[in-house]
Amino acid sequence: MAHLKLGINLGFAINKYVEPEVWTRIVAEDLGLKYVQFVADLLNVFLPPDIVDRQVERINECAQKRDLAITSTFTSAFTRVNHFMHPDADIRKAWLNWFKRFADISVRMGARTTGSHFGILTFADYDDVRRREYIIEEGIKNWQELSWYCKELGMEYLNFEPMSIPREMANTVEDTKELLARLNDGAGIPFKICLDVGHAPHPNDRDPYRWVRELGSVSPIIHIQQTEKDHSRHWPFTEEYNKLGIIHGEPLIEAIEQSGATEAEIIFELSHREAWSTEFRIIQDHVESVNYWRQFIKN
Repeated sequence: MAHLKLGINLGFAINKYVEPEVWTRIVAEDLGLKYVQFVADLLNVFLPPDIVDRQVERINECAQKRDLAITSTFTSAFTRVNHFMHPDADIRKAWLNWFKRFADISVRMGARTTGSHFGILTFADYDDVRRREYIIEEGIKNWQELSWYCKELGMEYLNFEPMSIPREMANTVEDTKELLARLNDGAGIPFKICLDVGHAPHPNDRDPYRWVRELGSVSPIIHIQQTEKDHSRHWPFTEEYNKLGIIHGEPLIEAIEQSGATEAEIIFELSHREAWSTEFRIIQDHVESVNYWRQFIKN
């Protein structure tokens, strides 16, 4: 039986609960969670080094006070950019340096891994078959260089998230397996997957549970959201949305077990758009979501 832990991606806190004293209290006290996936948008390493250093110290102090474990780091909404697949070589290089700095602070926070989407192709590069393959190779090369850097830092593995469209890579189970194999051929530390149960809108690959059954064994982190078929809604797991959505506890746990996974962090990645109908429900919706999943995951 797989050892599962329930945690949270801090994307919900971006521009809302940016103070470490605030988000650590929310996660630990309001939600009763321990495991945290920190996101780059809360501390972008493009900031001056002295500011980054002070913020890391502050984050660590607050996390330790609340007995939280930052187990991984990830990019997020504002850093959902081309990065390793940008058409400009100098910009790709700048993002490689960015990821190295992000890995540095990730280790200082206690994270054993960091990750992102693999990269994003522009339409011009995607539509040109030769150029597309060249940029994909550039992405692989940059990720692999990062993997050797992260090995020196003592990280255990790197991970990327399969996305929803071809330009953003790994939008089918087969494409994900192929890309994972290419990354691991020459990597310093293993590459693994960060699955998202809502990222299954490809017309031929829309069953989220198949993704988990096929890739759960190489996905030690799984983002969960309530969603409709053919969409990635990032809804909370409230009674209202659980009636509309397709993601439920028992079939997800069953799919993880069928995958052969031995452990996984099941990470909330919920999104509240800027609207009166949702702005003041953020904490309440997260509390209800945690309560729902505590039926299935106790850790």
